[in-house]
Amino acid sequence: MTEALISIRDLEFSYNGDHRKVLQGLSLDLPAGSITAILGPNGAGKSTLVHILLGILKPAGGQISILGKSIQVYTRRELSHLIAFVPQSEYTAFDFSVLEYVLMGRAPHIGMLQMPTKNDIERTLEQLENLGLTPLARRSVLELSGGEHQLVLIARALVQEPQMLLLDEPTTHLDLSNQGRILNTLTRLAERGTTVVYTTHDPDSAARTAQYLVLMREGQVLSSGEVGLVLTAQNLTRTYGVPVRVVQVDGYPFVLLES
Repeated sequence: MTEALISIRDLEFSYNGDHRKVLQGLSLDLPAGSITAILGPNGAGKSTLVHILLGILKPAGGQISILGKSIQVYTRRELSHLIAFVPQSEYTAFDFSVLEYVLMGRAPHIGMLQMPTKNDIERTLEQLENLGLTPLARRSVLELSGGEHQLVLIARALVQEPQMLLLDEPTTHLDLSNQGRILNTLTRLAERGTTVVYTTHDPDSAARTAQYLVLMREGQVLSSGEVGLVLTAQNLTRTYGVPVRVVQVDGYPFVLLES
């Protein structure tokens, strides 16, 4: 595995008032400059892990290091330069244009009460161009399709100029065409040097896109490493609790339920 951007050791977490551990003894390295898919069923703790990495939740125990330094030494602004987050979806009540909405991602680079500079606008237009969103720049975000809106969320995250793009279930609720569009976008971003980490419950999308795979169940890492080594019928059966087969189609693994 290549050098880790984030290292996690013995992470523990429980929600207030609940004695059940959502994460228990979780250890994991997230490699730099590639795509890592964190795969597991609903309730595995994937989203909780994401929120801890963003500083939204505080772990009960364990250590997280980013670029060799404890996450605790970073300010919220410094973290925003390292990690940008793309949620599953986001409700927007105001009639922003796509350009205005994506420009909000420049907030970590803009001082308090300052206006966006020419450079901020240029960086925003550049990301719209990179993601094929330039024709939508003046359109209202309230008029976007599901796939278009997800790409706009990715563009807003990228204008932060982070080292890592962290996405939570980025293809949920999208049709096959838009799923492919989002996954192809993640592949191109990694080819340009962005570290991409995303959660998913879909092993086929992970096999198609990721170089590294993390299998989670009940708050623990069952297996992690290169996709070809981790994506096995035995590992996936343990992860999902149902018997599965892994077959090769045109050189790609596909996961099938055992009949």
